[in-house]
Amino acid sequence: VDNGSRDGTAELVRKRFPFVQVLALPENRGFAGGNNVGLKQMKGRHAVLLNDDTLVRRDAFEACVRFLDANPDVGVAGPQLENPDGSRQNCIHNYPSLVTELLPKGAMELLFPRRFPSKRFVHAGPIDVEAVLGACLFVRREVFENVGVMPEDYFFFLEETEWCYRIRQAGWRIMHVPEARIVHLLGASTKLRFPAETRIEYHRSLYHFFRKNRGLVSASLVVVMRSLKSLLYVVLGLPRVFTRRGRESWRVRRKVAASHLRGCPKGWGLAASRLSERS
Repeated sequence: VDNGSRDGTAELVRKRFPFVQVLALPENRGFAGGNNVGLKQMKGRHAVLLNDDTLVRRDAFEACVRFLDANPDVGVAGPQLENPDGSRQNCIHNYPSLVTELLPKGAMELLFPRRFPSKRFVHAGPIDVEAVLGACLFVRREVFENVGVMPEDYFFFLEETEWCYRIRQAGWRIMHVPEARIVHLLGASTKLRFPAETRIEYHRSLYHFFRKNRGLVSASLVVVMRSLKSLLYVVLGLPRVFTRRGRESWRVRRKVAASHLRGCPKGWGLAASRLSERS
C-alpha cells in the first residue's frame, strides 16, 4: 500500500517488482487508514504490521507465526523491539488512564512489573499484555474479521492501542513474544524529522482516546494537566535558548504549548506536515 506518496514510489515498485500488488492511495490516510487497505485485501491466516524503519532478525516472523498457530486464543502477538546495538526498546503498552497519567511511569514499572511490564526486566517467555506497539504487530485474520480493522479516527499514535483494547474486550489475548526480535530505528520516520508535529499529534491522539474510552471528565483532567505541563516546560526552557540545541528544543516546546492553547487543532499535527506527502 502506497499511502499517498508523491515521489514515484508506486510506479517504481510496479516496474521493478511486477509480482507485487500495489495499491496506491491518492492521499495519506494515516497509519490506520493505510494499513487497513492492506488488511482488507490479505488472504492469509495472519497479518503483520511492520514499520518501514525496521530490520527483521532471523526467525522473528516465523517465531510469531508459530506462536499464534499454537495458541488459538491469542489474537495479537508482538515481538521484542531492539535498538541497532541490541538493547531492548519498550514495545509493550498499557491503556492510557488517569493512573498512568498521574503516577510516574518508571515507578509503576518497578513496583508493579506484572501489571506494567517493560524493557526493565528480561521476560523468559511470552507474557500477557494489554497492547503491543504497532511498529511490528501480528494479528490473526479471524480477529479483525470479527472485531474490525484499526480505528481510522486517529491519524498517528494510539490507533493500535485502541485496537488491542477492543480485541481484548472481545475475549482475545494480547501477547508479547520476546524470542522474536526486530530492530526498530526508533523515531526515524517522524520524531527526528518533525519533532513538534510528532508531539502535537501524540497529544491529539491521547485526548481522543480518553474521550472515547475514559469519559469527558477524565479527558478534561488530562488535557488541563498536560496543557499546564507544556506551558511549564516553555518557562523552564528559557535559560537554554542561548545555546543552539537549547533554542531548537525550546522552539519545539513553544509550538506544543501553543497548540494546547488552541485546543490541539488537527492542522498542527503530522497530517499537515510533509509526512502527509510521503508513503
